[in-house]
Amino acid sequence: MNKKIEHGLEHFMFNSRWLLVPFYLGLVGGIALLLVKFVKAFIALVPTVFSGDSGAALLGILSLVDITLVANLLIIIIFAGYENFVSKIDTGDNEDRPSWMGHVSFSDLKLKLIGSIVAISGIELLKYFVNIKEIIASPNGHYELAWVVGIHFILVLSGVLFALMDRIAGSKHSAAEH
Repeated sequence: MNKKIEHGLEHFMFNSRWLLVPFYLGLVGGIALLLVKFVKAFIALVPTVFSGDSGAALLGILSLVDITLVANLLIIIIFAGYENFVSKIDTGDNEDRPSWMGHVSFSDLKLKLIGSIVAISGIELLKYFVNIKEIIASPNGHYELAWVVGIHFILVLSGVLFALMDRIAGSKHSAAEH
């Protein structure tokens, strides 16, 4: 009797992974919202490009890149998270299947996530440097810039530490196998 209860409980817990599906569907909805944001930013950028204000045009393009990086990050999280925690995605023999799909472990996902966050932070930092004169001229501009650079530095350091921890953990696993 205990084995039957144990098996039922394990089956129930194993199937509970499907509760994650609404989260991934919500992230797909988030990509749709980002698409709306991207289109609005693109439409607002068109007159700026033709007005000749190169600084504003560059900032607008960096904003488009920023939105795109966040959308790419969401795709990685959706695909890798779904495949790691819910079920394998069967795309058949579709030639458009990304080469990394099915090969991104939870550890790889963490590194891709922190790498994307650092890239997004770098884009935000670049936006500050494009407007450096205005930022420095503002009353708290030096502090604001220091915070942005400091946060970016911490994110880069976190990424390096994540990669280092992953490498150390990987070498311990391969040493234990031999």
